[in-house]
Amino acid sequence: MSQASIAVPRPVPVRIPLREILPWAVFVGILAVVVLYFVSTEEGATALFSGGYVHEFVHDGRHLLAFPCH
Repeated sequence: MSQASIAVPRPVPVRIPLREILPWAVFVGILAVVVLYFVSTEEGATALFSGGYVHEFVHDGRHLLAFPCH
């Protein structure tokens, strides 16, 4: 019994130009900084909103990310 070999085509990687990735990378970076601000420092010395609503909303996330809040 002989084995027949089948030619399997190799996948060709697609090149994505930097001009297409850069706006999305900037958007995700800004979004990450905003989320990090709300989780880490909101309701502290630099609070943008009065009341404790933001603090209570992200309270468990603070502890999950090891940010002390009380």
